[in-house]
Amino acid sequence: MKIFLLTPGTGSYHCGVCLRDNALAKELIRLGHEAVMLPMYLPLTLDEPAASPDTPIFFGGINVYLQQKSALFRHTPRWLDDILNQRWLLKLVAGSAASQTGGPDIGALTHSMLLGEDGRQAKELDELIAWMKAHGKPDAVWLSTALLTGLARRIRSELGIPVLGSLQGEDSFLDSLAEPWRTRCWETLAERARDVNAFVAPSRYYADLMGARMKLAPPQLRVIPNGIAPGDFTPAPAPPPLAVGYLARMVAGKGLGTVIEAFILLKKRGRFPTVKLLIAGAMTAGDAAYAESLKRKLNAAGCGTDAEFHPNVTREEKAAFLRRCTLLSVPANYGEAFGLYIAEAWAAGVPVVQPRCAAFTELVGATGAGMLCEPGNTEALADGWEKLLADPAKAREMGARGRAAVEGEFSLARMAERFVALTTEFQPSALARRQGCA
Repeated sequence: MKIFLLTPGTGSYHCGVCLRDNALAKELIRLGHEAVMLPMYLPLTLDEPAASPDTPIFFGGINVYLQQKSALFRHTPRWLDDILNQRWLLKLVAGSAASQTGGPDIGALTHSMLLGEDGRQAKELDELIAWMKAHGKPDAVWLSTALLTGLARRIRSELGIPVLGSLQGEDSFLDSLAEPWRTRCWETLAERARDVNAFVAPSRYYADLMGARMKLAPPQLRVIPNGIAPGDFTPAPAPPPLAVGYLARMVAGKGLGTVIEAFILLKKRGRFPTVKLLIAGAMTAGDAAYAESLKRKLNAAGCGTDAEFHPNVTREEKAAFLRRCTLLSVPANYGEAFGLYIAEAWAAGVPVVQPRCAAFTELVGATGAGMLCEPGNTEALADGWEKLLADPAKAREMGARGRAAVEGEFSLARMAERFVALTTEFQPSALARRQGCA
């Protein structure tokens, strides 16, 4: 099959959705399909070679913003749009874009994108569909986020193909918008969701949550867990020196502040005087001030020399980082839909200690590859760390369970097989067979 995957880029930092989509596209190609990634807004920032390095960027971030602000730019010639769509220019503005997560501008823009052909970026949708027609009609289009749902109606009507979408953290973004845009976006998303053949959530928790908020009927909602390539990570040959790890973007929302507080508490207890704190993950220019404030907090508590910060690690550096961890914790304080960092830790044979909430309860409960603690409780998090640090055999056993889970249920190969099966389900031949059996 020929499949186009529409994926918003960040231009400046690693995003779990981008990494997942790129890995999925490469696995689909390995399986013999023609999978093409079409980046949107900003260039993709990846930790491995891009599956589709030569495709243009659609809905370029500068053009989209200008079209939102002024009717003039909704009618500019293509040559001018192309100038504003150059990758170096988009990367230049990406840093400031990464910090724009709320306010009336982003709310109005999000709503306009959800309106699709009725929004202020209709010209960009025309360009996308024209490109798809010129480069061979695909068998299906995948939207990497429900925030792109506004594109589905025109794509289906113009190309006559199924459009499927992924659900991955949209609720926390939409809930962060200022009113009236928060309510308008949720209402428009629920209305436009009817244009998508099926949505895929990475966990049952998130499927249930978004199904209710988007008013999706059960047949339109499926669960396909995220998967990674287990071969990209190898467990440490021997237990490393005691270390608590954190692997996610260096922001408050991922629970980094909670990790710092729990580590200070752990050191004060004195049971494990040599334990280290290892922190790695994406860090934008806007995140640097927060990271520096946490370093000052560690220094004030006398723990500064026991903590390491490793921003924007490569895939190889990430694998090496995980081999140094005894356990991993990313106590995100919002409803995490999955948490790719959990699968990465498991692939490296590292158990996790996570709050008993969101998708964490489901993932740890299904595998036994970690421990759960009370959400929002620093002492409970430190207690969980102590239990695993004090029981190396149990930590290794949990890590082995995690590795087995990534080799099976949470493998990249298994995820790709499920995506292919679902895409095939909506092909004309499959629909005809089902109708014939009805």
